[in-house]
Amino acid sequence: MVVYIWSLNISNKDIPALNQSANVSSGDPLEPHDIPPGLSRTGHTVTAVCLGIILVFGCLNNLFVLLIFARFRSLWTPINLILLNISVSDILVCLFGTPFSFASSLYGKWLLGHHGCKWYGFANSLFGIVSLMSLSILSYERYAALLRPTKADVSDFRRAWLCVAGSWLYSLVWTLPPFLGWSSYGPEGPGTTCSVQWHLRSSNSMSYVMCLFIFCLLLPLMLMIFCYGKILFIIKGVTKINLLTAQRRENHILLMVVTMVSCYLLCWMPYGVVALLAAFGRRGLITPVTSVVPSVLAKSSTVVNPVIYVLFNNQFYRCFLAFLKCQEEPSIHGQNPQHSSKEDPHALRPCDEPSLHRNIKGPQNKEQHTLSLVVHYTP
Repeated sequence: MVVYIWSLNISNKDIPALNQSANVSSGDPLEPHDIPPGLSRTGHTVTAVCLGIILVFGCLNNLFVLLIFARFRSLWTPINLILLNISVSDILVCLFGTPFSFASSLYGKWLLGHHGCKWYGFANSLFGIVSLMSLSILSYERYAALLRPTKADVSDFRRAWLCVAGSWLYSLVWTLPPFLGWSSYGPEGPGTTCSVQWHLRSSNSMSYVMCLFIFCLLLPLMLMIFCYGKILFIIKGVTKINLLTAQRRENHILLMVVTMVSCYLLCWMPYGVVALLAAFGRRGLITPVTSVVPSVLAKSSTVVNPVIYVLFNNQFYRCFLAFLKCQEEPSIHGQNPQHSSKEDPHALRPCDEPSLHRNIKGPQNKEQHTLSLVVHYTP
């Protein structure tokens, strides 16, 4: 009886303390059963280091792109506006997403509460889909520009602004439904990041995951493969006719296409596959480690996008070198091909869009006009 009373007194005394420790923050409505099993302390540290590297280099790379845009007016062309949209969406992820997951990984738990979790999931999904759609739109614009019989009007920004606005509107269409009852945002992986609730097995959530995978990941990838494949096919066909003037161009475009598609697959496809497995696979199939790796890879796209989609662009490359050397804006006209390792004598000038031109040599060689097709394409 004495022992019973002693135990009861200790329990009554500790009830407030236990309640306080169970609710670290009265403003944090996240329930314990809502938070997935976490990583070990070492796992959280490794994740925090990776996110810290992505945060630093993602901010620096995209800020560097924005500075180059602001420094050189010749870069303000319609197709480059789509490149700028990619950098803007990526730097927004670095500013409004990665810092929170980085801090949460350091502490080993989510720090911003239920409403902060929803904001994080929405913001990262919004900016990520904008980036994905911009990449696919960029591939289509390059393909369409290659098929135009004349040079594009570089002063007509209406189409480019429509593409930019369309990417944001399309992203909003797919990221607002979780607030309206179609699926929901919540903790994912080890509980230090938030996203769509992939693991929920309701028909409501599973249908949203499937639609998101098809319309925001698979279709952009198919469009990129189709457009860049067509570009490479056209360039390769011309190379067989005019080998000397197009061989280097073909090699450069081949490297660009392979790198773009490969990095897209590496950064985003693991995340999409893990989301599908979490939604449709057996329970417990996706462990915390399995879920955190694709998430980190997806965030790494903010680092590689500026490198791939800017430095593979010849016009940006020249402005990049001029920026590093503190030189004036590269000349739009009269670019000497002998002083540029990335250009050939028939390359397009910096502010020109890709197009096809037939170069007729003259009446003295009537048959040669069909063999002198020169592809003017600046990727």
